[in-house]
Amino acid sequence: MKNLVIIGGSKGIGKAITQTFLDTHKVTNISRTKPDFNHQNLTHYNCDILTEDLPEIDVVDTLIYCPGSINLKPIGRLKLDDFRADFEINVIGAVKAIQKYLDPLKKGSNPSIVLFSTVASKLGMPFHASVAASKSAIEGLVKSVGAEMAPTVRINAIAPTVTDTELASKLLRNEKMIENITERHPLKKFLNPQEVADMAQFLTSDKALSISGQVFEMDCGIVSFKI
Repeated sequence: MKNLVIIGGSKGIGKAITQTFLDTHKVTNISRTKPDFNHQNLTHYNCDILTEDLPEIDVVDTLIYCPGSINLKPIGRLKLDDFRADFEINVIGAVKAIQKYLDPLKKGSNPSIVLFSTVASKLGMPFHASVAASKSAIEGLVKSVGAEMAPTVRINAIAPTVTDTELASKLLRNEKMIENITERHPLKKFLNPQEVADMAQFLTSDKALSISGQVFEMDCGIVSFKI
C-alpha cells in the first residue's frame, strides 16, 4: 500500500482524489478544513499551505497539490495583489510542498507528483489574466522539475476545463450559465470531479511509468477543436 500526500484534499477535485485513493493508499490530507468523511487509511493535518509549516512525513510515494483559484476580472480591475495572491496559492504553495517532501519522495516506490494547470493557459479567455499567468507558471515548473528529477521522480500536470465544484460555482450558478458552458464545449459537457480524480489516479500509477513532464488537457474539446 503506497503513501500519498495530498494538499487540499477536503473539497472539490481534491476531495474526489482523496476518496478515489483511500481503499488502495494510505492518504495524508493537508488542508485548512477537515474532510467531511472518515476512513481507516486517512490522516488529516490542519494547515494553511501559505502561512504554516507543513508536517513532517517520512514516507511519501505520491504528492498531489490541488489548491487553486478562479479570480476572473477584467485586466483593468485586477490589482497587483490579485496576481500575487493567485501566484502564491497556485505556484508558491506547490513549490513549498515539493521542496518539503522531495527527500522522502526520492526514496519512494515509483514516486510521482501531480500538479494542476488550466485550459486557460492554452486558450485565450477574457478575464483570465491572473489565473492563466499563475497556471502557466505551473506548466513551466512541471517541465523544469521533471527534467531535474528524472529518472527518480515523475511529475505531470492536469489542465481541466470548468469542473463542477464549489470553486466554480459562480460559473454554474443557474441553468442558463450551465447551458452556455455546456454548449461552448465541443463534447457538449463539462467535467465532474471524479473524471479528474481518475486521471490523477492513472498518472500516479505504474501504468504511467513512462510519462513525465506532461500537461494533460481535460478540455472536453474546447482547446483542441473548433466545430
